Amino acid sequence: MSERNFLQRRLIDPLLALMRQGVTPEKLALSLSLGAAIGVIPILGVSTALCAAVAISLRLNMPAIQLINYLLAPLQLVLIIPLLRIGEHLVGAPRFPVTLESALKLFSQGALHALQILATAIVHATLAWLVLAPLVVLVLYRTIEPALRHQRLTKAAPR
Repeated sequence: MSERNFLQRRLIDPLLALMRQGVTPEKLALSLSLGAAIGVIPILGVSTALCAAVAISLRLNMPAIQLINYLLAPLQLVLIIPLLRIGEHLVGAPRFPVTLESALKLFSQGALHALQILATAIVHATLAWLVLAPLVVLVLYRTIEPALRHQRLTKAAPR
């Protein structure tokens, strides 16, 4: 299966179906933009609940926000270390050693100690995410919304 077929079946077709069901391009673009930003939060295990809470509170499309959240799960993992580095830079913290040896050494000093150290790293990565996420939402929304509006107009135009 090609990447194009995968994206068509798993992303494009479901989104077009939502628009055919009456979801506006504005709401769909906001759902996708927020889902993308929340989907890469550097705290594993919270993005699904956070996406659901945002969708409910802003009356956004739950399937759309969760679809993009799930599709970006691999990117969430990839971005943890870059977000950690940005967060460390923002607060002037020393670099957290991210190697297998450092992890083993950290856990050999006790689980509570490891949790305290990792909590600081998570806070640094989350700080970077908090700084960057609004920009990501803005850029994605301003890119996606016109494309969805155009798609709706193209499909509605008589042939």
